[in-house]
Amino acid sequence: MFKSATATALASLFLATSAIAESGPVVVELFTSQGCSSCPPADRIMHDLANRDDVIGLALHVDYWDYIGWEDEYADPTHTERQRSYAGNSGRTVIYTPQMVVNGQQDIVGADTAKLDYLIGDHSKAAPLASVSASRTGDNVTVDVSSISLPPDQVYDIRVVQYTPMRHASIRRGELAGQELDYANVVEAWTVAGQWDGTAPKTYKVSLTSDLPAVVLVQGVGHGPIIAAARVR
Repeated sequence: MFKSATATALASLFLATSAIAESGPVVVELFTSQGCSSCPPADRIMHDLANRDDVIGLALHVDYWDYIGWEDEYADPTHTERQRSYAGNSGRTVIYTPQMVVNGQQDIVGADTAKLDYLIGDHSKAAPLASVSASRTGDNVTVDVSSISLPPDQVYDIRVVQYTPMRHASIRRGELAGQELDYANVVEAWTVAGQWDGTAPKTYKVSLTSDLPAVVLVQGVGHGPIIAAARVR
C-alpha cells in the first residue's frame, strides 16, 4: 500500500546511498502494517528470513495506516520515523508499505524475492569494513567493535534491537478484517549503547529491559548505512 499516488513511480528506485561493505549477517528491515492489504506476502518472506543464519530480519510495524479502520497493535511511531529517515536520506518524501530496506542502504518494494536475494548476495560478498560481537549475561549486554577498513571522519550509532520471534494477530477490522496472521521477528525495543568514531576498538555495555532476543547494529548516525551487525549470544 502506498502513502501517496506518486509513490508508484518512486518505489522502484534504490536508496541513493552508495553500497557499503558489511560484516556479519545482512540486515533486512521490513516496514509493514496490519492495516495494509498488500503486506501479507512480504510478511511471509520475513518468516523465511528469520530462519536464515546469513540474514538478520526485523519487522518494523508502522502506524500511518491505523486511521483506515484497524490500529496495528505492534506499531510504533519510532518505526515510522526510521522509515522517513531512510526516505529522506535518499531525497524522497514518500513512504509506503510493504518496504524492505537492506543494510540501511537499498530498498525493495513489496515481496520482490528476486531483487532481495540479489541484494543479500551482493552485500554478503562485500569486503567487511568493521567487526562487531556481543555477549549477554542476564539483561546486561557487552558489545565490542573494531575497524577493519573504515573511512575516516565517520560516526556510528551502536544500536541494540530486541524483538519477539513470533507474534499472532487476530485482525477484526480494516483491509485485512477476519484474518489470523503470524508475524516473525517483530521489533519491540531499541537502545543506543553509544556512538563510535571508528578510530580504535571500543567496548559498550547496555542493560536491556526484557529477556527478548537481541541483535546489534553498527549504523551511520541519522539512520545511515549499516556497516556491521551481530546477534547477541
